[in-house]
Amino acid sequence: MCEAAAGFMTEYYEGLRARRVMPEVSSAELRGLVVEPLPRGGMEFDALLGVVRDVIVQNSRHNGHPRFFGYVASPGTAVSAVGEMLTATLNANVTSWRSSPAAAEIERVVVQWLKEMLGYPESALGLFVSGGSMANFSALAAARAAKGPADVSQAGMGASGRRMRVYVSEETHYSSRKAAGLLGIGEANVVVVRTDGRGRMDVEDLQRVVRLDEEAGALPLCVVGSAGTVSTGAFDPLAEIGEVARAHNLWFHVDGAYGGFAALAPSARGLFRGIEAADSVTLDPHKWAYLPTGVGCVLYRDGMWARKAFAHDADYTRVMGQGQDESFAFWDYGPELSRRFRALGLWLLLKHVGAEALGAAIEQNMACARYVERLVGGSDDLEMLAPVGLSVFCFRYAPPGYSGDLDELNERVLVELQRDGSSYLSNARVGGRFALRGCVLNYRTTERDMEVMVEDVRRVGRGLAGEA
Repeated sequence: MCEAAAGFMTEYYEGLRARRVMPEVSSAELRGLVVEPLPRGGMEFDALLGVVRDVIVQNSRHNGHPRFFGYVASPGTAVSAVGEMLTATLNANVTSWRSSPAAAEIERVVVQWLKEMLGYPESALGLFVSGGSMANFSALAAARAAKGPADVSQAGMGASGRRMRVYVSEETHYSSRKAAGLLGIGEANVVVVRTDGRGRMDVEDLQRVVRLDEEAGALPLCVVGSAGTVSTGAFDPLAEIGEVARAHNLWFHVDGAYGGFAALAPSARGLFRGIEAADSVTLDPHKWAYLPTGVGCVLYRDGMWARKAFAHDADYTRVMGQGQDESFAFWDYGPELSRRFRALGLWLLLKHVGAEALGAAIEQNMACARYVERLVGGSDDLEMLAPVGLSVFCFRYAPPGYSGDLDELNERVLVELQRDGSSYLSNARVGGRFALRGCVLNYRTTERDMEVMVEDVRRVGRGLAGEA
């Protein structure tokens, strides 16, 4: 069984470039292939693997394809796929040190590596969660515990007596707003700060809105800086935001879910100046560390506030007869009790290829995005809509002399391009205009792939513009 599965995985990785990025199938067609009554008997594994190959793989979108540029999706790696198998085999439940000693220590080691990567304080605490959304939720829960006027986790938001305010930019990922709603702070109390011409948080506008809230009797609670926005890859001025946070007693959170691992790339290292002062940081190894989906991380500069937000006592979780290190419980610092051994995949990857190779792959991804900017700049039928940020590029098809609605045309280009199967882009709204958006997040991607993608856009665009 394991040999057959390993052979299948090898076959899949070797054949990725030859596949369509997106399958040609409708929901009704796919349901016709998979819907059946509850199986009463078993199936031989080889036959079952054949169904996986012919139905599931054949009708999947392939995020590992070198010309999949949609969203911020990892391509995965062979060593991390093996890590998933080993994780499932061991089936550790990493609730605390006593529940899985080796897994707990590996998680501590990998968190320490991440702090070293960022230049974050060695004394900081961190843990792995399911992804960036849960990491941002955890960070805002700690912020509420640290800066709130009352123990709101016990007494409820009514005990605070003041509206708590969270500050984000126009480009901040929506998960921070969602977290504010879930935590009772309220999405209506999330204040949107203007951005500059490069999509970065405007620090002067941040100071302005914080002062207005102070004067109105609200409680400025937390500011969220972005280390790489989803739409354009913009990188907020972290050091300057940190200064405002200190001046107004704000919790300073950095959402580095997308761009955090760019700290390994020499050309991006200067962007991280000031991150060492952040009270919390989000990272997503399942993005730019190329891990399978389901691995995020939150770091707390002072874990005491996370413990205040999450710690609970119950007899069935009481640790007895253990030393201080051995009595450590992850459930005291995050929302989960049951937790997978999420650190193993990143530990395997870093041990197998090393941080320098990972940084070189990230550097190559950013170079590919900048190459698109050069290709577009040298054309007469394409237009950049935002400066390249990290590995994100935003442009549109704009044929000379076209008198129709370019937003409508590019929406159609996007849909047809995705159906076409050769290249896959997503979309963004930049300066009120519809953009074809791509994010290079694959160590397999080359400059030739960028050329093919641009020609795919032209080919599809010419056909659609000719119909108008």
